[in-house]
Amino acid sequence: MEHLHLAAEEDDLYSGYNDYNPTFDSEELDNDAGFQQAVRTSHGRRPPMTAKFPGTAIGGRALGTSFGVESSFGCESRLLKSRMPMASSMGRPMTGAVQDGAARPMTAVRAAGYSSAMTRGSTFDPLGQSKGPAPPLEGKSEDTPDEKVKILEKKVNDLIEESCLAHGLGDLQLSLDRAKEAGRKERALVRQREQSGNADHINLDLTYSVLFNLATQYANNDMYAEALNTYQVIVKNKMFSNAGRLKVNMANIHFKQKNYPKAIKLYRMALDQISNSHKEMRIKIMQNIGVVFIRMGQYSDAITSFEHIMSECPNIKTGFNLILCYYAIGDRERMKKAFQKLICVPLGIDEEDKYIPPNDDTHANLVIEAIKNDKLHQMERERKALAEKFIMTSAKLIAPAIEVTFAAGFDWCVDMVKSSQYVELANDLEINKAITYLRQRDFNQLEAVETLKTFEKKDSRVKSAAATNLSFLYFLEKDYDQADRYADLAMTADRYNPAALINKGNTVFVKKDYEKAAEFYKEALRNDSSCTEALYNLGLTYKRLGRLEESLDCFLKLHAILRNSAQVMWQLANLFEMLEDPHQAIEWLMQLITVTPTDPQVLAKLGELYDSEGDKSQAFQYYQESFRYFPSNIDVIEWLGAYYIDTQFCEKAIQYFERATLIQPTQVKWQLMVASCYRRSGNYQKALETYKDIHRKFPENVECLRFLVRLCTDMGMKEVQDYATKLKKVEKMKEIREQRVKSAREGSARGTRREGSASSVCTPDSVRHLPKKDSEVDIKADSGHSSHGTSAKGERLSAKMRALPGSNEPYEASSQRDIDASYVDPLGAPMERPKTAAKKRNEEDEFADEELGDDLLPE
Repeated sequence: MEHLHLAAEEDDLYSGYNDYNPTFDSEELDNDAGFQQAVRTSHGRRPPMTAKFPGTAIGGRALGTSFGVESSFGCESRLLKSRMPMASSMGRPMTGAVQDGAARPMTAVRAAGYSSAMTRGSTFDPLGQSKGPAPPLEGKSEDTPDEKVKILEKKVNDLIEESCLAHGLGDLQLSLDRAKEAGRKERALVRQREQSGNADHINLDLTYSVLFNLATQYANNDMYAEALNTYQVIVKNKMFSNAGRLKVNMANIHFKQKNYPKAIKLYRMALDQISNSHKEMRIKIMQNIGVVFIRMGQYSDAITSFEHIMSECPNIKTGFNLILCYYAIGDRERMKKAFQKLICVPLGIDEEDKYIPPNDDTHANLVIEAIKNDKLHQMERERKALAEKFIMTSAKLIAPAIEVTFAAGFDWCVDMVKSSQYVELANDLEINKAITYLRQRDFNQLEAVETLKTFEKKDSRVKSAAATNLSFLYFLEKDYDQADRYADLAMTADRYNPAALINKGNTVFVKKDYEKAAEFYKEALRNDSSCTEALYNLGLTYKRLGRLEESLDCFLKLHAILRNSAQVMWQLANLFEMLEDPHQAIEWLMQLITVTPTDPQVLAKLGELYDSEGDKSQAFQYYQESFRYFPSNIDVIEWLGAYYIDTQFCEKAIQYFERATLIQPTQVKWQLMVASCYRRSGNYQKALETYKDIHRKFPENVECLRFLVRLCTDMGMKEVQDYATKLKKVEKMKEIREQRVKSAREGSARGTRREGSASSVCTPDSVRHLPKKDSEVDIKADSGHSSHGTSAKGERLSAKMRALPGSNEPYEASSQRDIDASYVDPLGAPMERPKTAAKKRNEEDEFADEELGDDLLPE
């Protein structure tokens, strides 16, 4: 009754489903009183039952049950009884009786695979636990031919996969090695099959994969002969289906080898073996044929291929190539038609409006946010950008050719684009029209400016681009106010435009507000960290501010981006020179001459640094190279002439001073140096002729007259009296001139003192006539350049000049002061040495302005 439940007493409709009869609970047999009682009675003393048929599902296990009921199941029971030993042949054995150690048959469990034969005294083991664990599974033998074949096939497939992965990672040599090893393993596999008598079961797919991968890796490693041989093996094997397509790969290799006739032949053979059902494949092959014809200069044949493609399956690349062919043959009308076809090619992409999320649907917003930057949308953007690039390039190419003037051609292209799906490109084309005006040699700048000004009322992107270009134009014209105005306009339209920020910084830089300029350059770098122009200008700004270490950091970062920029290397060398580290400066200049080995100013700078370090031989080498590439640098000529004088080779110094005379014919200094070299070398007659020539050109030169008097006296010439008279007159005139200058200076000084006692305040009119102060020099003055290098060089050259002989010394003197280089300028003003281009480059830190049309306009 404890297992009976009344419906009225049940509160839960689903209760009772977990209740079951404890008779079937094999885990609680030890606690089952009825079962234990049965075991202790006659049932437990019966012999263990064994299965007569060991092939049954649970043969060998003893039957454990709490019921000793015997039943008979027809013929099966009779068969079992006939096989058991019977106590009597006449009657049924007694229940529980054991005869000859065998129990009576238990036919009730015969169908389950159990046997009634149990030996007396055996233990009851219903779960068969006494037999121990099951024996382990037998392993497959690897010695069989089939197993060896399977192992080799797996190794070959693994090697092919490793080869492909290595190629994907860029390790071309490893991919080729794995492909070769896969080929060796595959041949060993074929031999294994032949030895085992399974030659008819060769895996053709595996052989094809091995050969194809090997040929591909040969081609990737530029081993074209081996790749062609491998492809030829595949193509000639008739057992490979569709192997003729590989002739396309063979044609590509011949194209790389510039064997264009062979490439066209293979392309056409591949085209013949591809059915019309593979339309896309045939179109691609025909496009390759057209490209090969362009390389061969056969534009008519190329046009035939491209026109067929544009009629069957038009695409952007084919349309662009068709325009190029028409441009090459100069067909204006067909260029126009091809351009119209190009802008009508469907791109097969969705509209951008699809990615604009609605405001009311949260689920749709999440979906659009997820697909906005997925791979498919990225591919669509790339395809659209490529199409716009081809259209812009085509328009810029054909605009000057389709009409009488390029402006009319641009206008036609703009009208066509406005009526197509690329409406937004019309503005970019008009900006390119303005830039084309500027790039022409006979450009009409007013027309370009007017064209750009028309975009001031357009949308922000176009307005920012146009204003940026206008700012750049006005900056080049040094109209800094207009440049600043349009830079502000560009920043207002697009604050994140780095080009606009750079132009704004440049306009502030020329006003010497370096701190503010640095802020604009930093903001441009925050908006675009790869903007090299902003980083370069920031380095120049720090250099002007005297923050040399920060400037050095900027240029080192820039050098990491632009490894071969000559301007960056020059700035680094100049900064190290200013930081008094000449060794590092020399190292950077040595790197610079690897990029520009024929730059004379770099070579002259290297000579100057080696000279300051005391290495005259190295300095002479680089000065000589600089003179060879640019023989008009006065500083280099002067140094080489002085070097030969120091080394007592005055004859060689003559050619350099003669070169200086040709460059500066109004400077008497170089002619006097030539005459002194002749005199020092013992050629007195040539020296006398030179002095006479100098006297004819500069009759008031005192030094020339003094040497003429000395030479004529020593040589016993009659002209000595004339030159002596002229010398006295010139000296007297010089004294009178000096007295006049001295008295004029004293008079002006007394007048200044009287004015200063009357008033110490300058009127506005007097301020206008005051000279500029040192702080008001032009921006191109070298504010950051250290003066010790220049002054040191000047002192060295002055010392050399002082070491040259004076007018009161004999020419036979053995000291180094044998040549008189002192002179008096005819105008009475001291001569200033000209600055070298190298110094000018140091002093005039050029801006890295935005290039018109390339960096300023968005691509």
